[in-house]
Amino acid sequence: MTVNVESPSIAGTGSDVPRAGYDPDFLGSRVEIPELDAAVRGDAVRLDGSDVISYTHFSLTLSRARRFAFWVAWNIDGAAMRKLPRTGIDFVKDPRLPAETQVGNELYQRNRLDRGHLARRADLLWGGAAEAEQANIDSFFYTNITPQMDDFNQSSRAGVWGQLEDAVFADADVDDLRVSVFGGPAFRDDDRVHRGVALPREYWKVICFVAGNRLRCRAFLLTQNLDELEALALDEFRVFQVAVAEVEQRAHCRFPAALHIADTFVTQESVAHRRPLESTADINW
Repeated sequence: MTVNVESPSIAGTGSDVPRAGYDPDFLGSRVEIPELDAAVRGDAVRLDGSDVISYTHFSLTLSRARRFAFWVAWNIDGAAMRKLPRTGIDFVKDPRLPAETQVGNELYQRNRLDRGHLARRADLLWGGAAEAEQANIDSFFYTNITPQMDDFNQSSRAGVWGQLEDAVFADADVDDLRVSVFGGPAFRDDDRVHRGVALPREYWKVICFVAGNRLRCRAFLLTQNLDELEALALDEFRVFQVAVAEVEQRAHCRFPAALHIADTFVTQESVAHRRPLESTADINW
């Protein structure tokens, strides 16, 4: 499936930059988007006949029932990054989509829940000035947001989750400084409901890059305990390195065969019995 097609600009965002979305050929080795499992395919919100919704440098598929993204796919050009402020940019619902399919600010008021980006804002800020600015704005659509506890990316385990993309550039020999990432929540039937919204307590991320002209893929899982949300107490976040197949079991989607081949992580232990990552130095790139 090809997703790198132009999408019209979104009214009211102040730019005519077309939303080309995630580029599957970004790494030179083609990396397709994941495909939803048949059981949930009918739950995808469609835009112009497609369940792939494109923005600047990222694309996603949105769950109508959960009102969060099943997955987000984004490209990072480490050689063309820009630093842009987030000042003055509001979190907003995507006007191209029905408002009732998106969770808005009503969930995040007067509690410890933050509006957390799935595709990191900093990852998207590259390219020409107008392109980077549009990516900055696009990152704040609620379709790219999920509820995360206020110390989600700064856990006591050295903030591993928030540092994964930075770590691949620091610790792996990435060809052309280009990385493609997939990420999203793991929807579970027993997710806790808060203000009428089921809150994911697990998140996953799959990082793809080329090193030595060879496609590589590494997958990660973060689990958070939201059982004590009302008491404003929280167990420590735990980040695990996992196999792509383990992500598939939780993400209700299937990744292309190329990523399974590129994923060389092997373990005989279940996640429940595996040691969490203490720092990014523990990652097997």
